[in-house]
Order: sequence, then structure tokens, then C-alpha cells
Amino acid sequence: MNSTDDILDIFLVAPPGLESPLRDEAAARGFADPRAVPGGVETRGGWPEVWRANLQLRGAARVLVRIGAFRAFHLAQLDKRARKFPWAKVLRADIPLRVEVTCHASRIYHAGAAAERIERALREELGATIAPEAALCLKVRIDDNLCTFSLDSSGEPLHRRGHKEAVGKAPMRENLAALFLRQCGYDGTGPVLDPMCGSGTFVIEAAEIAAGLAPGRSRGFAFEALAGFDAAAWARMRAATPQGAGEGPVRFHGFDRDAGAVRMATANAARAGVSGLTCFAQQPVGALTRPEGPAGLVIVNPPYGARIGNKNMLYALYATLGQVLRDQFTGWRVGLVTTEAGLARATALPFAPPGPPVGHGGLKIRLFQTGPLR
Repeated sequence: MNSTDDILDIFLVAPPGLESPLRDEAAARGFADPRAVPGGVETRGGWPEVWRANLQLRGAARVLVRIGAFRAFHLAQLDKRARKFPWAKVLRADIPLRVEVTCHASRIYHAGAAAERIERALREELGATIAPEAALCLKVRIDDNLCTFSLDSSGEPLHRRGHKEAVGKAPMRENLAALFLRQCGYDGTGPVLDPMCGSGTFVIEAAEIAAGLAPGRSRGFAFEALAGFDAAAWARMRAATPQGAGEGPVRFHGFDRDAGAVRMATANAARAGVSGLTCFAQQPVGALTRPEGPAGLVIVNPPYGARIGNKNMLYALYATLGQVLRDQFTGWRVGLVTTEAGLARATALPFAPPGPPVGHGGLKIRLFQTGPLR
């Protein structure tokens, strides 16, 4: 049963390079003793904490739950112990699932053969259907002859918030945007502006943070299909979460030279329930002006090498961006995401040393930050 009394090992998957800001977010959200490790953050808690992690954590890519482990030194032993494993405690026979196995430094070294044994045990002992496209995934790690079983409680990746239908050519994933905002010190107060907003991810994430909206409020999760899931308790948790932001004042601004991007961003903000806090307009970088009111954060994910091709055009674009920000945005801080330090330098902005490289669309990107501009 998914008893609320079970204490589970919970693993919050992070974009590699951003484990520390995810740990900070988990700590701020009250998760127990979160610890950053390569690839994510470890914590512990009952099933309600698994639900809450999926509902509330903006930076996590997935939430994995360890459901058990045993040692196995050969395939026959794996087969025997997999048949005795208490699958029915967490899995339902009527919900299809898929099995993913990785092997490392173990006598069982063939992941495919190991997966076959586990899948057969699930079919014959639980009556489960194994389907390669199933939303529910059992992850098996065989490391130093220890077989560890974890369930992906999220289903679809958590950056899919459930209210963003339109995306641009090189979209920033929502969980990445949230972690970069956190690294820039954004805490939900002060304005945020993106001069090259694309589908509006940075602006919408910032507005949701300010409004206290849970990132998972508009979607479903794989844990809802587990054995013993307490639908009433989950409904109460979800009902306690605000669903919309109400009206302004507008503090979150997005601009893009492409009219289609502006339409996309506006529609995405409406679905997210933050139209009253956001404003999107068509405008090139050179026409950017400082909005009225207090200084805040400019955060931008401009085009870079592999996305455009002609680097000379890019250097000019970055130089224009830097000139406008230096001229108009005194007191504002800047966060810039790019693949190349040379492009960041072309802005002539006073960046601190960049953050760690982070995988994004097959590239390695870094966050460059300034203090308040003078």
C-alpha cells in the first residue's frame, strides 16, 4: 500500500550541473535533509512527500522513489528473487509499465537479459502488462551486484507543466528556467524582463513564482496509478494550491522581434493563469527601454552558435544587447544563458565567472550573471 507511514528514499533528478540550486529549492520547500549528489538530490519522506515534490518543485526533472533492493550475482538468482519481490505493494496489475535496466561493475552485465527476467517475474507473479510505451517506468540499477528498484513517480518529465502548448525553435525547458532564476537570486519579488523571450518561459516562470502557483497544478502524474494511492488525500493537497494569479500590476515583461513568438508567449501565459501579471510585445533588442518602477532582473537566452550559424551576426546582436542594458538598466541585474564565453564578453557587461556547464538540447550552456549595473 502507498501508506503515508512508509519512509522512502526519494531522488529528485536535476539537470546535470544544477544539483545545488535544486537542493536549495528542496530545502526551502521543507523537504527532509536534501543532499546534492551527481545527477540530482537525495531526500526521504512518505508518499505525500513524493506527491508534493511533483506538485511543488520547479527545478526537478523527475521524482524517483526507491521501492526496494536485493543482491543478485547471476541471472538465475535475479529471476528467483524478482519473483519473490512484493510488487503488489506498489504496482497494480491493470496498469501497464516498462522496465529500464542499467548494469555497472556487476556479475550481471547484460542489461537486456536482466530486463527479460524482471519483466517475466512481473508478468507471471503480478499479472502485469509490459509495454515499451507505458507511462509508468520501473528503473532497475544493478551496481556492484546490488539490484535497486525505483519507480518514476512523475510520468511525463516535470518541465511539461501542462499549460504550455506553443514553443519556439529552441525552447528553454521550464525546470531549467526556474533553476537559472533561482541562481540569479530571484525570490518572487521585483520585476523580471526577457528581451528575447521566445515562447515566454522565463517570464511565465517568474510570474508563477511571484504568484505562489505550483508548477504541477495543471497536469497528472504516474504515481496516481500506483497501488493504494490515496486519491482523496491527493485531492486535498492539490486543492490547497492556488490555480491562478489574479490581476497585476504587470511586473513581468517579454519582448521578441518575432510576432509569432509574442503570440505564443501571450497564449502560454493565459493558459498558465498569469496574464494579469505579464506583458509581451514585438520589439527588437535595440528598441528596448527600461520599464517604469523599481530595478529588477533581466534574464535572457539569446541565440547562440548552433542555433544560428553566422557568428558575426551574433556578436553584433550581443553587443547591441549589452549597450542597451548599460545605457538604460542602471541598478538592474543581468542573467545571460549562452554556450560561449566570447559571446557573453561581446556584451561588455561586468559578468562574474560563469556557472557550471549544463546540458541543453545537445549543447552545453552556462549562466553568466552581473550584480546591479552601474
